[in-house]
Amino acid sequence: MSTLALPSLAAMLLLAVGAAAEERELWFYYPTNLLVDENVDRLERVFRRAACAGYTHVHLTDSKFCRLGEMPARYFANVSRVRALAEELHLEVIPGVFPLGWSNDLLYHDPNLAEGLPVKDALFVVRAGEGRLVPDPPVELPGGDFNDLSLWTWKDDTVVSEHGAACIRDPNGANARIVQRLRVAPFRQYHISVRIKTDAFRGTPEVKVLAEGRVLNYNDLGVRPTQDWTEHHTIFNSLEHSEVAIYFGAWGARQGSLWFDDARIEEVGLLNVLRRPGAPLLVRFEDGRLLEEGQDYEPVADPRLGNQPYGGEYEVYHEPPVLRTRLPDGTRLRVSYYHPMIIYGGSVMIALAEPRTEELLAEMARRVHEAWQPRGYFMMHDEIRILNWDAASAARGLDAGALLAENARFCIHTLRALNPDGRIYVWSDMFDPHHNAHANYYLVRGDLSGSWEGLDQRVIVVNWNHGSRTESLRFFAQRGHKQVIAAYYDAPLEQVQDWLSATQNVPGVVGIMYTTWQNDYRQLEAFAESVAAWRRCGG
Repeated sequence: MSTLALPSLAAMLLLAVGAAAEERELWFYYPTNLLVDENVDRLERVFRRAACAGYTHVHLTDSKFCRLGEMPARYFANVSRVRALAEELHLEVIPGVFPLGWSNDLLYHDPNLAEGLPVKDALFVVRAGEGRLVPDPPVELPGGDFNDLSLWTWKDDTVVSEHGAACIRDPNGANARIVQRLRVAPFRQYHISVRIKTDAFRGTPEVKVLAEGRVLNYNDLGVRPTQDWTEHHTIFNSLEHSEVAIYFGAWGARQGSLWFDDARIEEVGLLNVLRRPGAPLLVRFEDGRLLEEGQDYEPVADPRLGNQPYGGEYEVYHEPPVLRTRLPDGTRLRVSYYHPMIIYGGSVMIALAEPRTEELLAEMARRVHEAWQPRGYFMMHDEIRILNWDAASAARGLDAGALLAENARFCIHTLRALNPDGRIYVWSDMFDPHHNAHANYYLVRGDLSGSWEGLDQRVIVVNWNHGSRTESLRFFAQRGHKQVIAAYYDAPLEQVQDWLSATQNVPGVVGIMYTTWQNDYRQLEAFAESVAAWRRCGG
C-alpha cells in the first residue's frame, strides 16, 4: 500500500469552510429507460416530489447511455423533456458514464470484450472431424445422486437423506451444507449441474466452489422459494488450484424445505470462448507445435456468447462449440483460451486493457455530454470483481490496482477534454482500502491497493462504505477529496444517522444521496427531513 500524501492543514480548513459556507447537497439515485415514454411520466412524478422535498441533484442512469448512437429521435425528445423538467425544478442532473464492473450495457457492442479467465492446455482429442474435450484428469462427484451421504467429505447435521436426495428442513438459521473435496487440474473450466426442489424455503440455495479459502464461482442459481425439480448450473475456473471443495446447501436459511439431487461435475472446453486480440486462442500439438486457425482447424466462436437473451447478457451454461478439423482421429491437442465469468445479478466485467474498451468509453462520454450538456459526470466504477488475467493485461505489466488507476486517469482525462470545468464524481468502493481496494478481492488477480492514485483531488468521491464509514470518510478527506455520502440502500431509515455521526470533524462532505436499488421512493421525503439539520449546520 502506497504512502498517503496528506494535504496541508490550511487545505483541510478550506475544505471545512467550503462545506459550512452553504447548505449541503441533497441527492437521489434514479435509474430509468428513457426510450419508454411512460417512464418519463413516472420520472416526472418522482422529480417533482424530490424538488418539493429540497433535493438538489439526481444521479441519473440509463442502459441506453451506452448506445446513444443507436437511439431514435423520440429517445432524445425524452432527454429534452427531462432536461427541461430538471431546469424548471432546479434539479441538477448528473448522468452516469463508464459502467465498469457491471459492464453488460457496454458489452452489447462486442461481447468478446469481456474480461476473461485463462484455460491452459485443456486436452482435446480428434474423432470424426471434431476435437472434443477429454477430462484431464477425469473428475466426478462420488455420491452425486445423494443416495449414500457417507460418500461425501463431510456434511452439516442439518442435511439428511430423504428418498435418495439430500434434504434440508427448517434449518432455523443454521448452516446446512454437504461438501466434497475433489482433485482438479489447474486453469481448467468446469461445469456443475444439480437438480433442486424447494417448498416455501426461506434462504438462498447455493453451489459454492472454494480453493484455499478463495471462492471460485459467484453466479446466482435463481432458485425460487417453491419450485418442482429444476436443473441449475454453475461454472468455475480452477485457476492455480489442484484441489477444490464443492458445497451444496444454504448458509443461514430460516425455514422451509430444500432438496438436492443428481449433482454432476464435468470439465468443459470452449464454453463462452472469448475471441479478441488480448485473449488469444492457442491450439497446439502435444509436442508444442502451434496450429493455424482457418488452416489446421476451422475458425472457432461460441454463437451464444453474450447474446442470451439479448446483447450484453451471458449464459452461465450451454452446449459449448466444437473444434472442427481434418486432423486424423486420435490426434491429441492442447487448447488454451479465455472465458468470462458471470457474477451475482448477471454482471460481466469489460476488459480494461483492451484498446477497443477505451474507444467505447470515449464514445459514451462524448455522446452523453452532447445529449445532456451536464455540469457533472458520475463515473460508475463499481464492484469490479474480475480483472488482470488476460494477455492484454499481462502486456501492461501492472498490478491490479495500478491497472485500475490507469483506467481512472484515462476516464478523467476523457471527461475533462469534453468539459474542462465539469465536476467528476465516482463511486468509492474500488478506490477505498477499507472496502474493495485490496488483495484477494473476488476473482481479481493481484492487489487492488493503489487504485486511488488514479483519482486526483478534484474528483468527488461518492462514499457508500457504511461498514467502515469512519475510516473511509477520513481516508478520502486526507487525500483532499470532497465527498457525497450514498446512504439508505433500502435499509431502515434510522441507519442514516450512522453516516451523519461519522462526518463529525471530517472536512469536505458536501452532500448525501437517497440511494435505492429497489426503485423504492416511498421514503424520499422522510429521508430529506432526517438529514435537514445536518445539511444546514455544515457538520
